[in-house]
Amino acid sequence: MSRPSLEDRLAALDEVAALGADILSAEVDAAIGRVRAGAAERRRRSAEHTVVGLFGATGSGKSSLLNALVGAELAAVHVRRPTTTAPLAALWHPEGAADLLDWLGVADRVVLETPIEPRAGSLILIDLPDFDSVAAEHRAIATRLAGQVDAMIWVVDPQKYADAVLHADFIRPHARHGAVTLVVLNQADRLAPGEAELVRAHLARLVEADGLRPSAVLAVSAATGEGLPALRRAIGAIAADRAAAVARIAADLDGLAESIPPATVRAGASTGGGAAARPPAPERAAAALAAAVAVAAGTGTVAEAVAASYRRRAGRIAGWPPLAWIGALRPDPLRRLGLGAGRGSADPQLRRTSLPAPGAAGAARQAIAVREYVAAATAGLAEPWRVPAREAGESAIARFGAAVDLAIASTPLPVRRGWWWPIPAIIQWVALAAALVGAGWLLLAAFGASLPIPRIEVPSVEGWPVPTLLIVAGVLLGLLVALAAGAIAAAVAAWRRRGVSMALTAAVRSVTDELVVAPVAAVVDRARRFDAAAARLARERR
Repeated sequence: MSRPSLEDRLAALDEVAALGADILSAEVDAAIGRVRAGAAERRRRSAEHTVVGLFGATGSGKSSLLNALVGAELAAVHVRRPTTTAPLAALWHPEGAADLLDWLGVADRVVLETPIEPRAGSLILIDLPDFDSVAAEHRAIATRLAGQVDAMIWVVDPQKYADAVLHADFIRPHARHGAVTLVVLNQADRLAPGEAELVRAHLARLVEADGLRPSAVLAVSAATGEGLPALRRAIGAIAADRAAAVARIAADLDGLAESIPPATVRAGASTGGGAAARPPAPERAAAALAAAVAVAAGTGTVAEAVAASYRRRAGRIAGWPPLAWIGALRPDPLRRLGLGAGRGSADPQLRRTSLPAPGAAGAARQAIAVREYVAAATAGLAEPWRVPAREAGESAIARFGAAVDLAIASTPLPVRRGWWWPIPAIIQWVALAAALVGAGWLLLAAFGASLPIPRIEVPSVEGWPVPTLLIVAGVLLGLLVALAAGAIAAAVAAWRRRGVSMALTAAVRSVTDELVVAPVAAVVDRARRFDAAAARLARERR
């Protein structure tokens, strides 16, 4: 793919600013604001003019060089400016330039007739105060305009061309702007024959060491005119191209892109938490979070209550009746938790359980699970980007109680009767009836003589009285059916317990997804989009 255009890069800058809000440092945020504002202001103004600033230290001869370039004593012509205390603009085509100069804060302006070079009719040449002036306001003007003009000419003299302040405070910070920069060694006439080229070459090496690769490094003399034709041609080439403003903005974006820290870190790089094992996949980490929160919230208690309720109700119907009647006196485990059929509000949003709140240990497990998930999900992010994810996690911990309880209360639980219960129930009643018939038969046989009824005969089979056989068979059959029904009920209850546990964990998962996973994923996605925008800003291929 081709590299992004300036429009694409400015759009990427807007995206970087929006996505990095409240995360980027104040210094980076301020730098972004300056570049955005400067680019917008410059693009709103004349695209026909090219603004070139003359920068230099005291005694470098900027004003003399300006006069020599334009062929007029501008200081003498413009009587309000006897010294270089305020910027002075020389221009040839004033149409459309006023608004541009107003934005630059250049009030002193001289309109000339003959351009310094045939291609430089749209040129605006500005003489600036000395950047090393003892007056702070003069230095401030030079610094401000260094960040606003389209192209720069650094004017140095043989005595101060290696000055540390010049290189550290001015040239080096603008090293990215080489395409729109000229470096001029003025007052070359003060050097002995042959020295000018040596000093110029040394100056070229110095600015290259600063990181600046200017369009040209020229040796000139405002006094003798030496080198002025070459300088005029170089300035004319910049003005004729009419791309200096765009190149300047592009260079500003290049410098800014280098100062923007990435949101994500390379694999193996430290994220502030020290070396760690490879983080789990997002889905596994989210599932582990939901499981830990579900356990701490008591879903295991609910699942066991569902199983116990099923066994109890199955026992009441399919168990041995005498024992079933006793078991019926025990309360239903689900009802004790405020769950089950007919329990809770009709409005799902108002339902609540009677589950006890997680104790200190349960709350600690929930908090640990959340923090482990956040750490795993944001393992690839730089530390400033992990902060909002951690804040989202801590906020979720405080909101789990009511949200998880509502999720549990709103989860449908299997409370329907078993289809098979009537079968053992019928057998139990038949067996009970047989035992009661046998017991009644024996009682009548034993005490019938005292009653006004015919004598009751007690037949036997293989020596066993039939009533006794009925009692034994009824009791044994009832107990065997009860045991078989209990085994079936236990198996079905275990199956229901597993299903309920999965359903409740899924319900809790919806809560953890909403309160933790989604906010953290939004931070991670925001970081990735930030890096993608920063890459476009830096003109990287995607």
